[in-house]
Order: sequence, then structure tokens, then C-alpha cells
Amino acid sequence: MAKPKKTPRPKAETPKGFRDYFGAEVVERARMLEAIAQVYHRYGFDALDSSAVETVEALGKFLPDVDRPNEGVFAWQEDDGTDKPGDWLALRYDLTAPLARVYAQHRNELPTPYRRYAMGPVWRNEKPGPGRFRQFYQCDADTVGAASVAADAEICAMLADCLETVGIARGDYVVRVNNRKVLNGVLEATELTDDVQRDAVLRTIDKFDKVGAAGVAELLGKGRLDASGAFIDGIGLSEDQAGPVLAFLTSKGADAGETLANLRAAVTGSEIGLEGVAELEEIAELLAAQGYGPDRIEIDPSVVRGLGYYTGPVFEAELTFDILDEKGRKRQFGSVAGGGRYDDLVKRFTGQAVPATGVSIGVDRLLAALRAQGQTSAAAAGPVVVTVMDRGRMAAYQSMVGELRAAGIRAEVYLGNPKAFGNQLKYADKRGSPIAVIEGEDEAARGVVQVKDLILGAQIAQSATPEEWKERPSQFEVPRDQLVAKVLEILESQR
Repeated sequence: MAKPKKTPRPKAETPKGFRDYFGAEVVERARMLEAIAQVYHRYGFDALDSSAVETVEALGKFLPDVDRPNEGVFAWQEDDGTDKPGDWLALRYDLTAPLARVYAQHRNELPTPYRRYAMGPVWRNEKPGPGRFRQFYQCDADTVGAASVAADAEICAMLADCLETVGIARGDYVVRVNNRKVLNGVLEATELTDDVQRDAVLRTIDKFDKVGAAGVAELLGKGRLDASGAFIDGIGLSEDQAGPVLAFLTSKGADAGETLANLRAAVTGSEIGLEGVAELEEIAELLAAQGYGPDRIEIDPSVVRGLGYYTGPVFEAELTFDILDEKGRKRQFGSVAGGGRYDDLVKRFTGQAVPATGVSIGVDRLLAALRAQGQTSAAAAGPVVVTVMDRGRMAAYQSMVGELRAAGIRAEVYLGNPKAFGNQLKYADKRGSPIAVIEGEDEAARGVVQVKDLILGAQIAQSATPEEWKERPSQFEVPRDQLVAKVLEILESQR
């Protein structure tokens, strides 16, 4: 009789493109989200926590192919394999498409305009890469039902406030603003009617920061050699067709007034283009009235948001300080947030155009930026550890930890095997604990406890002489009723 095959053990590993987040990282992110939420709330936005699962039909951007809707989303079909299969469902790939569905579904109960913010994970079924995961956090704020560009200006101001609130100093960032209507005016001036060519022009404009005006001119024409020596085919525009694009890209002047004048010249003859310039002018005036000058928010024609549903103003927050890449070269950190106006997204559900504008902050990138500046760290102080010297006195140890927690101090009793005291201190070290509390039989009889400053002890152990060790004790004996006061004193000294 053949032996039954053993079921192989599952591999203990995260799926490709996903990662686990541990204690300090989770706390760090929660603090940032709370800080941003306070800014959103101050601006009058309400919280919304929408479903993590939407129908593929509601997501809209990705539709089912012959077999399954697997282009960009994680999707499955309800009751698959039965006589009556149900809807195709998918994990949300952003927080904007769910907002459009929510507003269309509940618009009779919601105020107009509807101002909401949302924070949470999103999922993309795309090829992962360095720093690019299939699950990541977004932090959005949107206004639905306001056609005025005052809503766009407000979003820009709020984005600047968010960056400063989490610790990005003024001068280390800029919110750059453009308008897709101006871009449409430029495309009109090229007289291109083929959507493929128009999209190619937009992609080429987006390369301006990397290749400059000369490189864009080559890509709009016959093509260019890249840094590796490979030839990249151009779009094939004539000089007359490429002219408005280059005029647009080089229109940024010494101030907003000069930039706007240059943009008007670049889109002369295009009604939609001139409308976009007028909207940018109004946004600049509204921001200036609130004290947001070009040191924080500027008109920048090079901003091209990639998503196809943007219909008006677009904006991007860029961090301008230098960091070192993996090869030790200096480079700017780059974009951490972006958004714009999308007046046609809700129309998919209602059949009527509903104006909307919003922004999305990349939480993980913003945290990475703060780490690069040394403002935050993935490491965090652990809890005060009350050690166990006598298992029979567990109630006394729990009483100590209860008093510490009541005073707002993070604390825990060691719950492992207390037989080897050294292992308890190793545990505290692994937890990053700032203090260990020790009470053995002798201390209990005398009504005292030992409070060990683990941070100072580690510093002394590294470099102190025996004489310095005596002058700077890291362990203190205090009356039992002074435990909380002593722990607070040591914690204060460690800051």
C-alpha cells in the first residue's frame, strides 16, 4: 500500500510585491496620517472610509477582457464556476474612483459641495520594483460639486500646509500648478487630430525635466540619441507643429505674471487654452490673497499629470532638497503628492457632469523624505519592562505596570520564562526599552525598587572608565511609592 503523500508546508514569505510593516513603522505612519487629517479637518473636510472592494464596472478604468479583468487590478468573479456567476469585483486601486461611486450613490443625502478626505491602502496588480509595491497607502482630499477654481486653489494651499505640518520646511518643497486646458490649447495649435499622436506629445512634454527643451524638440521631431547611445524615434512633427509645444514648455518666467503672459502667447487662437490661462491667473490671485506666494506655490507649465481624467488645473508637490542615491550621487527627492480637477468622473454614474477636484499624498514617499532629512526614524522607544524575579509576586509586578500605564507611560511585565534574568534584559534590549524595573525578594522586603536606565547604561558600557561608571550611575534604588516619578524623570532626561 502506497504511503499517502505529505502535504508540503506553506512557505513563510510575503507574496511578491507586498511587505509587512512592524511596530515603529506602523506608529510612524499613524502619526503622519493623524497630522494630515488634522489639516484636512481644519479646512472643513469630513472623513470617509469607503469599501476596499468595488465592482470592476464602478472602477471604470479597468474593464473585463475575455477571461477576467486582470489589467492593473486584483479581481475575481462572484460565484465563479456556477450556472449564475455574479459581478466582477476588485480591490480598489485608488481612493478617487470609490469617491465617484459614493457621491453618485448618496448624492441626495450629501451636501453640495461634498468635501471629504480618505486614508487607507490601495492595491495595484502591476509589476513591482525597488520601492514600488502592489499595496501602499494613499491620503486623499477632494471637493465634489464645486466648479469654481477657488476649490483648486484651496486644495493647493491645504497641500502646502500638510507638508509643513508633518515637518517639511518652507523652502524644501514647492507645489507646482498647471492646467490641462492650457495643454489642450497647445495641442490645438499643433493641429494634430490623431489621439495616439496627441498622447505621444503629452508623454514627451512630461520628459522636459529630464531631457530639457532641446531633447523635447528632438523627440517631437525625428528622434534623439539617449545617454546609452540608443536612438529613440520621434513623433515626427514639423517645426511649425512643434513650435507651440516648445513655446509652452519654455514659458516659465521670473514671476507668475510673466509666465501667464508667455502662456497666453503660446495658446493664442485657442479658446480652451486661453480659458486655462485665465483659470491659472485666478488661482494665483486667490493664493496670493491667503499669503501663499511663489516660495510655496508656483505656476509651472511643465507639470503634466498622467491620468487621463484630469480636465482642468493640475498640481504636484515636489520636495526640492538633495538626497544621495544608491551610487552616492546627489539628486532631488522629487514628487510626493499630486492631483487636479476631474469634472467627468462622476458623470459615468449619473450621466451629468459633476465638477470635482482633489489631491493624493503618497504617504510612504513622504515618510521616506522625512527619514532622508533625519526628522524621523523607523526605530522607536519600546516599553518600560517590569522584570519578574519571583513568579509568586506576579500580582505586585502587575500593580507596578498598572501604575505606569495610568501615568501615560508605555509599559509591560515580562511574560516569558523568568528563570534567567539575563534573558529578560536581552528581551528589553531587543524591544528598545528605555528602562527596566527590578524588584526581587530583598527589594520587596525593604519597600524599594531598582530602576535601570538602559539607554544611559548602554552609552556608559561603550566608552566609560570604571571611575566614570561610578560618577554616572545608570541604576537607581527608590522607594516603591516613587517608582512612577523616577521613571518619568529618566524618560525626560532621555529626550
